[in-house]
Parts: sequence; structure tokens; C-alpha cells
Amino acid sequence: MKMVKIMMLCLMLTGLTSAVAFAMKHAPEERGKTLFNDSKFAGGSKSCNSCHPDGKGLEKAADKKEFKIAGKTQKSLEEAVNACIVNANKGKAIDAKSDQMKDMVAYVKSLKKGQAETKPAKKPASGY
Repeated sequence: MKMVKIMMLCLMLTGLTSAVAFAMKHAPEERGKTLFNDSKFAGGSKSCNSCHPDGKGLEKAADKKEFKIAGKTQKSLEEAVNACIVNANKGKAIDAKSDQMKDMVAYVKSLKKGQAETKPAKKPASGY
């Protein structure tokens, strides 16, 4: 019986170690993107991606100091994320200092980088 307990403990430790290593391996932006696409995130009824497909409309959010959502003013990106979670997704606000919030903010900020990549190239002036 003691051997079975030791084996079970070893299996649990291996699983826990693997889970931690997996979570640490992925960048905050990747974890945030996963949350962004999760319809059950924060107890919500739809994903953030439902209103912002592939982050559309959030490309400049990283630079903003103030947001207007649902007729109210939010003074930080974290407040804006929670406003969307509560109002649009019908979920529960998450702690502004939580790892989930840090990951979500990292993803939204990463959309700024993608903005330059998705801009259409300017057409060369025609000589005709």
C-alpha cells in the first residue's frame, strides 16, 4: 500500500511539474490570446473575439490613457478589460493585478505590433 501511495505522489508531482513548465513556456501574449478567445472566460457568455475578431479595433488600446465603454470612463486598460467582461460578456470582473489580467493586457498590447504588419501596402504611383 505504501508503494502505491509513493507512485501516486510521483505521478501527481510529474503532472504538476509538466503543467507549470507548459504555462511558463508560453508567453503572456499567447496566454492572453487564449483567454481572449475563450467564451467561458470570467464566467462570460461569449468571447472577447466575438466583438473584436482577431483583436480588430484594439490596435491603439495600448497607447490610450482613458476609455469610454458603456457610457462610463475607464482610466486604465485593466478597467477597460473588466468593463467589457462585465458589460459585453456578462462575466465577472477579474482582479486587476491577477495573472489573467496581466496576460490579457499583454495580448491587447501585442496587437499594436501587429498593426504595422496588417496595413495595406501603398500602391506605387502609376506613370501612365
